[in-house]
Amino acid sequence: MDLSNLKPAKGSVKKEKRIGRGQGSGRGGTSTKGHKGGQSRAGYSRKIGFEGGQMPLQRRVPKFGFNNLNRKEYKAINISTLQTLADSRKLTVIDFKALADAGLVSKNDLVKVLGNGKLTVKIDVTAHAFSKSAKAAIEALKGTATII
Repeated sequence: MDLSNLKPAKGSVKKEKRIGRGQGSGRGGTSTKGHKGGQSRAGYSRKIGFEGGQMPLQRRVPKFGFNNLNRKEYKAINISTLQTLADSRKLTVIDFKALADAGLVSKNDLVKVLGNGKLTVKIDVTAHAFSKSAKAAIEALKGTATII
């Protein structure tokens, strides 16, 4: 075998369907487009979601729910995370900048500290919001929980 006698596998290459090349071809006349109607015309393009006149899915399914424009979405940070951060970086003050430097939050996030985990060192935490249990745990060790 060499490059001069390479061929594709038998049956793997099909002939192109040549339409609109006369009646003798079997695909002349309407050129496989049927008779009349929008789909037989030049320049026809189907609307997105069009289902042949059947009521489209986006109109069959009812609307429900709503999006609250005033919702504030917080990034949750647990006390256990603050503890590991304080241990690894020898921090006593944890603010938004310290959390961003650690890669826990991005610059546009709102931070809420939650009370999951144990705290063993006194730390001063600054965040946008605190849960009751998180605030109690921080203040139990004489730390401060300051809201931005």
